[in-house]
Parts: sequence; structure tokens; C-alpha cells
Amino acid sequence: MMSKRSYWMLLGVVLIVLIPLIRGGEFGGADGQAADLVEAREGFAPIFEPIWEPPSGEIESLFFSLQAALGALIVGYAIGRARGRRQALDEAARRPSA
Repeated sequence: MMSKRSYWMLLGVVLIVLIPLIRGGEFGGADGQAADLVEAREGFAPIFEPIWEPPSGEIESLFFSLQAALGALIVGYAIGRARGRRQALDEAARRPSA
């Protein structure tokens, strides 16, 4: 059963998500704002051009999601492996030595 604290935390998360959506908030992102500021400067010239640009924003989002999933997989694997190694060492320490 959830405690009062859990209910309050859940309510807080729901409010954090819903309030910007109800108010018509725009989720632009800080990197887009920074790029706009840099490009607005006088004398700005890009160092290089992209080799390939995705045909649509959906494809770009797909690649971003795949990159995030791959990163999460690698981090999860590393954490799981470290935990398994620690458990194996703890079990070995608990076994009586012969």
C-alpha cells in the first residue's frame, strides 16, 4: 500500500506534467535556444555542414530515442554487472574456507 508521501509525490509529478500542457507551454529545449542565440550573432559562420539530414522530424526523434535506449542499455548492463560481481564477492566471503 502506498504511503501518504507517495501519493503527494505522485500528485506533484502529475501537476508538473499537466500544468505546462494546460497553459499551452512549449517544450523547445535549451539547445535549440542556444543555437538560435549563436546563429543570431553577427559574423557567425558554421564550421561544417551535416553529412546527412533526416528526411523528417519523426526520423530524427526516432534516432534520438534509439540513442537514448542504447545508452540506457549500456548503463543498465554496467550497473547489473557491478551488482552481480559484488554479490558474488559477498557470497564468497560468507562461505567457510576449507
